[in-house]
Amino acid sequence: MTDGLIIMLSAAFVNNVVLAKFLGLCPFMGVSGKVDSALGMGIATAFVLTFAAATTWILEFAVLRPLGLEFMRIITFILVIAAVVQFTELYVRKAFPGLYQALGVYLPLITTNCAVLGVALLAVQQDYSFVSAVMFSAGSAFGFLVVITLFAGLRSQLRLSHVPAAFKGTPIAFITAGILSMAFMGFSGMA
Repeated sequence: MTDGLIIMLSAAFVNNVVLAKFLGLCPFMGVSGKVDSALGMGIATAFVLTFAAATTWILEFAVLRPLGLEFMRIITFILVIAAVVQFTELYVRKAFPGLYQALGVYLPLITTNCAVLGVALLAVQQDYSFVSAVMFSAGSAFGFLVVITLFAGLRSQLRLSHVPAAFKGTPIAFITAGILSMAFMGFSGMA
């Protein structure tokens, strides 16, 4: 149990998929304009990331490896991720229509979010047990959720601040993301 907790905390803070591995930058920059939409995107991505990583782990160790079909890994993982995203999109559209409208094109684009595929591949390539793979993906999902929500809060504060004209918009967002990444480096001795 302790190993699973260390894997989860390490994935969330030390080896954060956005700030340390630079995966999932498209929704990180695109949806972090408002805290509400960033939180919704973070929750949807967290669900997809965790569920897809668990499902792909099962497929890898129950079907692909025993049958010698490892070369089909990426296409299989992408199909699983696309299916999970479709179900998530249907649920969000039905249950939270305002959030569905706020997320717009970014919700179906979770399918192409490289963080989701990256975490699924990392969980399999590092030969984690099923429980460790789920803990790793849940930690990565939590880390994504925390970072995108923090970044959205920082960007909303930046809109209230005096920023030189040359840095307004995307440039100050990238500078802020870099500083946030350096702040998360402080967790590197933790696990």
